[in-house]
Amino acid sequence: MVAGLARPRVFIPFLVAFTSLGLWLDSLGGPGWQVLLSVVAWAVLVAACVSLEPLDRARVVVVVVVATTAEVVFSILLGVYAYRLGNLPMFVPAGHGLVYLAGYRFSQTRVARAHPRVVVGAAIAGAGAWGIVGLSGALGRVDVAGAIAIAFLIVFLLIGRAPALYAGVFFFVAFLEIWGTYVSTWYWEPSVPFLGIGNGNPPSGAAAGYVLFDIAALALAPAVLAAWRWGAGRLGRTAV
Repeated sequence: MVAGLARPRVFIPFLVAFTSLGLWLDSLGGPGWQVLLSVVAWAVLVAACVSLEPLDRARVVVVVVVATTAEVVFSILLGVYAYRLGNLPMFVPAGHGLVYLAGYRFSQTRVARAHPRVVVGAAIAGAGAWGIVGLSGALGRVDVAGAIAIAFLIVFLLIGRAPALYAGVFFFVAFLEIWGTYVSTWYWEPSVPFLGIGNGNPPSGAAAGYVLFDIAALALAPAVLAAWRWGAGRLGRTAV
């Protein structure tokens, strides 16, 4: 099973099924149940990282750290959105690592490698259409915040360092946000606190935040890996 997670055609369907089941199961219990689900989520993330190169593992670490910090700020402190029990479930940080890997593995698929422009174009079209529909109010709210984030997301898709990866993240996050809000694992407030602009549930541009985490991973992972190796070397010399 661990070896299979290194193959995009195995990992992506598995992750969709795993996430669908996990978020639905979260709706069935309390904090203790969330702890059990979190242990499973972290085990899956660790298993998915076994086959990665050290630099890619460092990228996963950066995504988890940066994304968890953002979760604390925007959910716990600012209240832009809230989880079902009013906490930050411990499966969420692991989930951010898995979202990054979804985009990473998607960028390795035959379709993404053979037709990168088509894949990125589909992501831009899908994001743009969702942003326009959300802004129209047809989804129940006038999603101004989502439309603004969509504009940034499209810029990332056009000029970013890893557009196929970002496209994969958009596709997976679109599914994740729609399903997660449907089963009430989390809920987005009608307006952004302190700004007062309309917000969808989910907002159309939610994937833009995830792409920012990926950009941070691509930029910071080499330094993280170098620091790890330096620290490991220092400890090795001290032990000798």
